[in-house]
Amino acid sequence: MLRRLLLPVILVILAYGLWLSPEFKEISAGVAIFLFGMLSLEEGFKAFTGGRLEGLLRRSTDRLWKALGFGVVTTTLMQSSSLVSVITISFLSAGLLGLAQGIGIIYGANLGTTTGAWLVAGLGLKVKIAEYAMPMLVFGVILLLQRSKTLRGGGYVLAGLGFIFLGIHYMKDGFEGFRSAIDLAQYAVPGIQGVLIYTLLGILATVVMQSSHATLVLTLTALAAGQITYLNALGLAIGANVGTTITAVLGAIGANVEGRRLAAAHVLFNVVTGIVAIVFIQPFMVAVEHLARWIHLPAGDYTLRLALFHTLFNLVGIALMLPFTERLVCWLERLFRVRRPAVVRARYLHEAALEVPDAALAALRKEVVHLFEQAFGILAHGLNLHRETIISNFDLDRLVEAPPRLGDYDVEAHYDLRLKQLYSDIIDFASRLRTTLPEKRADELYQLRNAARGIVEAVKDVKHMRGNLVHYTSHENPYIRAEYNRLRAMLAKVLRELHRLLLEEDADVTFLSLDRLKVEIREMEKEQDERLEQLIRARRITSLMATSLMNDAGYAFDAAKALINSGQVLYRAEDEAEDEAERALQLEKDEIDRLAGRGGTP
Repeated sequence: MLRRLLLPVILVILAYGLWLSPEFKEISAGVAIFLFGMLSLEEGFKAFTGGRLEGLLRRSTDRLWKALGFGVVTTTLMQSSSLVSVITISFLSAGLLGLAQGIGIIYGANLGTTTGAWLVAGLGLKVKIAEYAMPMLVFGVILLLQRSKTLRGGGYVLAGLGFIFLGIHYMKDGFEGFRSAIDLAQYAVPGIQGVLIYTLLGILATVVMQSSHATLVLTLTALAAGQITYLNALGLAIGANVGTTITAVLGAIGANVEGRRLAAAHVLFNVVTGIVAIVFIQPFMVAVEHLARWIHLPAGDYTLRLALFHTLFNLVGIALMLPFTERLVCWLERLFRVRRPAVVRARYLHEAALEVPDAALAALRKEVVHLFEQAFGILAHGLNLHRETIISNFDLDRLVEAPPRLGDYDVEAHYDLRLKQLYSDIIDFASRLRTTLPEKRADELYQLRNAARGIVEAVKDVKHMRGNLVHYTSHENPYIRAEYNRLRAMLAKVLRELHRLLLEEDADVTFLSLDRLKVEIREMEKEQDERLEQLIRARRITSLMATSLMNDAGYAFDAAKALINSGQVLYRAEDEAEDEAERALQLEKDEIDRLAGRGGTP
């Protein structure tokens, strides 16, 4: 109810202020233009997040100090800690980042966002940046009209920068006009009480505008115009730093438990940093003055001192929190526990992952691997085998000759509990992703969806053959028993290879080894047909047994082929060049048939 009333109240207050004061109108327009510029800038950088972003993120965040540097650099370039937070939550939800690395990026993003204050204080308030805004807007709009996604992304970036510069110009002029009409500095609150009040105002302004950059720019322009005191401006800067966590909190709403842990870490870091800044405000001000003299900042330039203060208290916050990152991770993991539902649901597919194409596709791939992991146990038990024995180095031919386990296994019931809803989640996510995914990456999505379907079809094939498999693997006729055991051994071998490839990341299993397995299965299929004819002619099995065996062999070989095809889609080498080389060597269907026909291997 409160949230519904908040927007109308804000709109009424704004409308009254716009009607009452032309200076307020100019400042408000400046804020609006600035925020629109930030949105355009974020949209532009999203156009460049496809392709190799996943690999870049992994290489840049495999150590905590690298993650910290990644957060600083990306936020400095994008000038948006909000976008960096959203991307980080997306990749964390997709399982591409560890929580410690995600926290490192957030630390870095807080430090990187201070560069915006330096740019505005050092350049934006001392140069007529509106003169630079107009050419940026002209060229940006021209690029926005192009078909190329990259050019449109560049257009958004240019237009965004143009609107940001224009917004700063209007805010600056608005506060200059205010100075002649009314002196807001007379409402300054001295001492620690003023710091606390203006910190709360900074939090409120950042929550409303959804941008700490906007709050800081507003603060800097007001400070430059003499409309607020330096001490009160420090309070607003602290409040902006704390208020920016609302973006992470909102981004975590559609994320999984890892995303919520990261949002909690973001809030904790910014709140602790803010409290430290408030408690030690006087020592910080003294340190700022010493540093200002050391780096030769102009005397009386409080806007640059505010930027220095903003950087200093974020650095102190990082220095305080960084040594406790591992303990923080452990505490957050205990606080936000993963609840395992009775019905298996998607583990990586969350709204946050849809924000970035790389994260969404990577999340989908990991979820299909998760689907295979769930299907593995069903397939193993459906073949009357133990999961542990399949993944061991035990001789599979000897394994299947052992007496089958007693007791029945309901494949259908386990499919409903462990696969049905999970598969549904995958299909639903893929359908929503297709509407936003670039056309050039649609084939990757299509293959992943087919891989999931192949795994599910394999489970259904084993379910169809299970009744006869249980019956004939304990039959007194040794010939029919041997044929069904061969089918079990063949499927168990496929499961073992895929488990090593997808879940163990065995270096000995590659695209080419799966191609060899395809050839072996094709040879086994032909040999099984020949043996079946011989068994029928020699009357070693009955016609009823022969019919069952023909049907079940079809199910078994279809399941094996579907699983291998899914495995090849899901496999991706660490080295992309190696991955491309192996894909180039992958055998086509006619080549597999030809090699199987002459008994060769690739």
